[in-house]
Parts: sequence; C-alpha cells; structure tokens
Amino acid sequence: MKCRPSLLLALFAWLLTPLGAVAQTADEQFLAARDAARAGDKAKLERLAPTLQAYELAPYVDYWRILLDLKDVDPASVGLFLERNQNTYVAEKLRIDWLRQTGKQQQWEQFDVEYSRLAQPDQSLACYALQSRRARGDSSALDDAMPLWLNLLEPPEPCYPVLEALIIDKRVLADAVWARIRRQFEANKIEAAIYSMNYLPPSQTPDKKLAQTITGKPLPWLLKLPGDFSTNRMQRELAVLAIQRIARNDPRMAAEQLERISPSLQANEKGWAWTQIGRQAAQRHLPEAMAWYRQAGDAPLSDDAAEWKVRAALRAQDWGAVRSTIEKMPPALAAQAAWIYWLGRAYRAGGRLAEADALFARIAGQPDFYGNLASDDLGRAITTPPKAPPPSREQLAQVQANPGVQRALAFFRLGLRSEGVREWNFALRDMSDRELLTASEIALRADIYDRAIVAADRTREEHDYSLRYLAPYGDQVRPAARDQALDDAWVYGLMRQESRFVSSAKSQVGASGLMQLMPATAKWVAQKIGLKDFHPSRVNDTETNLLLGTSYMRLVLEDLDNHPVLASA
Repeated sequence: MKCRPSLLLALFAWLLTPLGAVAQTADEQFLAARDAARAGDKAKLERLAPTLQAYELAPYVDYWRILLDLKDVDPASVGLFLERNQNTYVAEKLRIDWLRQTGKQQQWEQFDVEYSRLAQPDQSLACYALQSRRARGDSSALDDAMPLWLNLLEPPEPCYPVLEALIIDKRVLADAVWARIRRQFEANKIEAAIYSMNYLPPSQTPDKKLAQTITGKPLPWLLKLPGDFSTNRMQRELAVLAIQRIARNDPRMAAEQLERISPSLQANEKGWAWTQIGRQAAQRHLPEAMAWYRQAGDAPLSDDAAEWKVRAALRAQDWGAVRSTIEKMPPALAAQAAWIYWLGRAYRAGGRLAEADALFARIAGQPDFYGNLASDDLGRAITTPPKAPPPSREQLAQVQANPGVQRALAFFRLGLRSEGVREWNFALRDMSDRELLTASEIALRADIYDRAIVAADRTREEHDYSLRYLAPYGDQVRPAARDQALDDAWVYGLMRQESRFVSSAKSQVGASGLMQLMPATAKWVAQKIGLKDFHPSRVNDTETNLLLGTSYMRLVLEDLDNHPVLASA
C-alpha cells in the first residue's frame, strides 16, 4: 500500500510537534485560566472551565468566573459556591469580595447574612457592618465606633461615613478632633491629618495651604507667629504640630522653640509637645530625653511614646520612671513580655522582690528573649523543651489528605508562591500541635522551608526545635561560613530572620535572596572581594548570595571590632 506524499508530510509534521502543543496539561490549563481571569477574558475562561472540573484547584476557576461577573451575579450562585466550598480559603476570599460589593451597594440584608459567617473581618468590612447597624436604627453602632476615632488614623473608605456620623451626632467635638490630628501627626499620617482638619469648627479650620506649610516648613512658620497667640486656638494647635515636625529632625531645636512659645500655650498643648520631643530624643539616644519627658508632666502618652519613654529611662537607669510608665500603660501593652520583664526589674531595683519574682514567673520558660531573661533572674536553667516524637506514617497521610494542604502544595508546585502561602496559613487554623508538626514535616520534605517554620512556630505544648529552627542548604552555608571564619549558627540565624530561607525572597525595599542583599550592597561587596563576573541578576543564585552575604558579614564584623551583636543590627 502506498501513502500519498501529502499524508506522509502531515504525519511527519505531527511527529515533530511537541506533545504540549497538542494538548495542554491540567497545570497549563489552570495557569491559562488564571491568566484569562486576570486579563478579564471571560470567553477564554469559560472555554477552559469545563476541562478543569476534576482538577485539584478547580474551586479557583469557579471563583474567577463569579468574580468577573460579581456586580451582576445572582446571589444564589454566590451562596451555592460558599456552601459547596465551606471552610476553605477560596470561599472566605469570595465571601470577602461579596461583602465589599454588597456593602458598597448598601445591600444590607445580603451583607448581614454573610458577614456573620466571616472568620476574620478586616477594618473596611467592620465599618460596613457598623453602617448596616446604623441603617437598621441600632444606636449602639456609634458607641462601638467611638474607639475608632483615636485609633483608626488612616481609615479605609467605608469608615468615613461612620467617623462623620460621630461628628454629626455631636459625639466628637473640637477637642477630640485636635486629639485625632495630633495622633495622626505622631504616626506621620500627614495627608489623613490634613483631611481630619475638615472636621474642625470653621473658626479653627486652617486652609490646606497653611496646613501644608506646617508640615513642610514648620520652623519658618513658627518664627513668624505673633508674640502672643494665646487666645487663638487654631494657632496654638498648629504651633505644637509645628514643634512635632521640627522634633522629627532636630529635637534640640524643637525644645528651644517650645520654651520660646510656651507662655502662649495651654498645659495640655505643652504637655503633648514635650512628649513628642522626648520621644524623638529617645529614638536618637539623646541624654536630654528623660528631662524632656519630665517636662510633659502627666500628659497622656501614645503606646509608642510610652515605650520610648521606658527605653530612655532604662538608658538613664531611672527605675522609678520605668515603673511608673509601665504601670500606666494600657493593659494590652503592659501584658507584653518585654514590659512585664522590665517592670519586674524596676520592682527589684525598688526592693519589691516578691512582686518582681511574681512577674518573672509569668514569662519564665517562654521560648523567647525575655522568657530566657526571666528564667535567669529566677535562677532557673534555660533549656529547650523536650523534642516531640516525629509524625507517624498515619499522621503524615492524614494531614497530607487535608484539602487545604493539598491546594497549598499545588500552588507551590506551580510557582504561585503567594497563593500557596495564603492557602497554607488558612489550612493551619485550628490544627493541634501534632497536626502542626506533621504539616511542618510535610513542608520540609517539599523544600518549602518558610512554611515548615511557620507551622512549627505555632505549637503551644508540643515542640520540635529542629523544625522551628531549620538549617537547610548545609552543603553551601557551612563552607561559606567557614571560608569567612564565621559561626554558621550566626549565619543561619540571620538568614532565618531575613528570608526564612526563601531563595527568591525580595523585600519591599529591594533586598534579595537568602541573605536579603540590597543591590548596591551586593555590587559593593562583589567589588571588594574581587568577584569579576558578578551581575545583579545573579544575586538570587544561592551560592552567589551566600558568598556575598557572608563576605559582607565578615567586613561589617571587622569594622565593629568583631562584635557580632552590633554586626547583626
């Protein structure tokens, strides 16, 4: 039998065609569906959806289909998806999107149904919930909104109607508006502070140009103030805001100017200004910090200002100030291990030994810096907890079968790291210690080191520090550390802190790789050690990153008299 030449050519062309060009794999189809969703290509997404119904990440395809039509989707379709995928991350994700949509459209009945089922509402959704309660005539909604006034300094859009309702209802008057503006200046939320000035009475409202002058050129403006402005509330408040801005760059100049204008200010205005100067001085370790804090008298302190006051008092060995400042902290702040420990030290310095030991006992044994210090102060040995037994084959199979874990591993396999992280973290919720350690082992076997650490870090009673403090890349890290005469435990500690051993990690400021090298630093070190063929594109290469990182550690260590604590900073 003879084959026609055209048929032979067609057969030959088919044999040369890559298999992937004939039929995409399920992974490739899923990635194509994801690209279509991101591009808003509904037609392509609909074509791909039927081929992915049995795929392990199929719920995401359905999620994208709903998301592209969210404004017009039938609420029943949303409800069906949420029911079918209940207790999953993708269901929570759609619930959040749906709540934003119904909240924006003020469809409060639909909003209320799903809001009650939300695991962790963010601030914008919490504000929509307050709007919904107000729409139903719930007067207590504004009671619950009051704490937002001084604490929500850069509010998302849904919170503005709630904050403005406090103004309309006269629950917030001029004093509270100025207090909010001060908080926003202190937190450097300047645009938000200028917006808050719109809530002031007309006689106290500066125009936007004046407000911008206060923030941009505070000293020239302050020097032009009249000799006595004590009767002008707006000028007094703007003056202390100008002092705050000056203090950010030059606390001593701010103190000089505050002394000059002090006769025109009221006590609470002066007090707040001195807390700001004290805080900035404490951050710079200036010896005047405590004197300036004392000038503030009993002026209220923000959490940040209180913490810096304690640090300044510790530098000055002023144990009375340490004690009194921590005792006045809000309960949630004072309950942090650092402030429990330093209050104990202040009590001990004051001869209150039993009270000091009681505080140390509260945190002794905790696996952290202050827990270790407290144990040492009580004369207890600092030891690691007993190592938990490794997970059994049955336990590994059980956690491996967890759908959330499976989806997370699938995302990591596809190189979709951010999606994998979110699925992994959601899957860890409510896991027992045994399940967490098993999940950690699964992540370790998949070379997903940061998720192994995250899982092991969450255990409460049963621990495995070999998982919590991993030492991967041993064949590369230890020789690199040895070549620079560095303790490999120190190198591992910095890597764990900086990148959690994610070789592709990139920070918001541009640091890259296992050792989080800035581009300029990498280039400088490469020149310093004579690395001839270095190119910035190689900074994420493991061996190059370790070579440059450990070399930099050695250079910094030598520059700081071989002091590893200073070099680590």
